Amino acid sequence: MNNPNKINHLTTISVIGHTNVGKTSLLRTLLRDSQFGEVKNASATTRHVAAVQILAQNGSPLVTLHDTPGLEDATGVMDFIQDHTDGRADGVERLAGFLQAVDDGDARLTDDFSQEAKVIKSLLDADIAIYVIDAREPVLSKYKDELAILVSSGTPILPVFNFIHQGQDNMPMWREMLSRRALHITCSFDTVAFDFENEMQLWDNLETLSNHDTNIQTLKNERQDAWHEMMETGSQMIGDFLINVAAFSQKIDQDDDPAPTLSRMQNAVRQGESILHGQLLALYRFYHADVSSDTLAITGATQDIFDSELLSHYGIRTAGGGMAGMLIGAGIDVATLGASLGLGTAIGGVLGGILPNSGAIKDKAMGVQTLTIDYATITLLAARAQTLHHHLRHRGHASLDAIHTDGNQLPWQTDKVPSAIKKARTHPHYCSLTEAYHDKAMLRAELADQVADVLIGHLEVLV
Repeated sequence: MNNPNKINHLTTISVIGHTNVGKTSLLRTLLRDSQFGEVKNASATTRHVAAVQILAQNGSPLVTLHDTPGLEDATGVMDFIQDHTDGRADGVERLAGFLQAVDDGDARLTDDFSQEAKVIKSLLDADIAIYVIDAREPVLSKYKDELAILVSSGTPILPVFNFIHQGQDNMPMWREMLSRRALHITCSFDTVAFDFENEMQLWDNLETLSNHDTNIQTLKNERQDAWHEMMETGSQMIGDFLINVAAFSQKIDQDDDPAPTLSRMQNAVRQGESILHGQLLALYRFYHADVSSDTLAITGATQDIFDSELLSHYGIRTAGGGMAGMLIGAGIDVATLGASLGLGTAIGGVLGGILPNSGAIKDKAMGVQTLTIDYATITLLAARAQTLHHHLRHRGHASLDAIHTDGNQLPWQTDKVPSAIKKARTHPHYCSLTEAYHDKAMLRAELADQVADVLIGHLEVLV
């Protein structure tokens, strides 16, 4: 075993458990690395012990994690130990006898135990072992044999329940069995349905078992700070996008066909939303996450973000169909001091999500119309981004499911949009949707921060 008094000793944590209980999945989420190892719905995926370090923000290593193969035949190991090692020896000595037999190719071994030997060697070399339990599984004899091996090693053990949302019925039986082996400290950590507080509890327990290792304390503090920073940064990204869209306007001649301009505006907004979603995925290190292509996918590929039916799904109050065009047209007629009802009706009938608007008398005198994105569409964009942000904060890096943004909890209603979004209307030069996306971000920063504050408050109450 490692010497705890060794200078610059780095705590080593071995992740152990039966095949397919989620060991590599746990490591992916702790590492924030969806590409670590290989995770799939198949047994015996990990064949070798893989070591990886978690680094501090300054790049220095904090802990070493070992991903181990599954203990496929713990019963066979226990049979050999009981039959062919000295019963008066302690657990470590008996495990060492088993390892020596594997190395020597002892004829008394009834099977190939090379994989089990790798796990046991990692266990004996580790400072702490995490024993991953599939909470959906009943307490079977093979799991009792696994725990007998772990407990005999003398290494501190932290049982961690995975898949807890599907295995509530078995939890009392597991806890009773663990307590009989003096394993009273446990925690839950679902590697798919991620809960940050559960992760903090896991590190708290590991810190206790490590005799208050200062590196684990540093890791906990940095994770706490980073988690809060990511919420702020993600909300600022969304706020910047919404201010960008709110400031977006295009002028056309009063007699021009609005459809080409509207189409270009739609495409620019869609591209901006795609860039935003990519930024959020990268922020939470989901670089290769799959996105669903259904009607509420974050790409908006099959249902238009400007479609009145989609607005209605989110509970956004707006008129629909041909009546929407007539109401928009009537509004334009008032706002532009007698502008053509036909233009407003045409625009409303084509999209229903882009509102022609001009408050400047000089534009009217010159026969100019200004097209902007309406508050209903901005509200929908905000809801979609918020839903994605919320999902990313509750998604484990082992999740194989596509990301959906099918929530309908609005950060505000269209008649109560943040004042910063209204102010952005008066600053069309803030918009860079038709240029490089990040251009003019400094101009948008103050208004974007104000929107971000609203989004943070909304994100904290999402369930």
